[in-house]
Amino acid sequence: QVQLVESGGGLVETGGSLRLSCAASGLTFSDYGMAWFRQASGKARECVAAVSWGGGPTYSGDSVRFAISRDKAKNTVYLQMDSLKFEDTAVYYCAAQRFGGASTNQYDYLHWGQGTQVTVSS
Repeated sequence: QVQLVESGGGLVETGGSLRLSCAASGLTFSDYGMAWFRQASGKARECVAAVSWGGGPTYSGDSVRFAISRDKAKNTVYLQMDSLKFEDTAVYYCAAQRFGGASTNQYDYLHWGQGTQVTVSS
């Protein structure tokens, strides 16, 4: 029932910026904690940023370059990425959990999007 659809990925040069979007449906948006994870080739999945249900506490693995936000009117969560590096190249996934906090643990999230590829040129 819950559906998460990521968009906004693509190819960007080192030092550039990108904003990913995750459109959520089939849920009461404010009741869900949301997060962005990424998985680079050959590496483990890691949390990039997360926000608690109700728009409370947030987490960012790199608060200087990555920022998570949510638009309640659009049921959409965003990941603003700045000063991108080649090492940021990965598939980025949106995740959701009802009444979830800003967890960095992938196993705390029940719902996942299909992912969007971000490639940063070296």
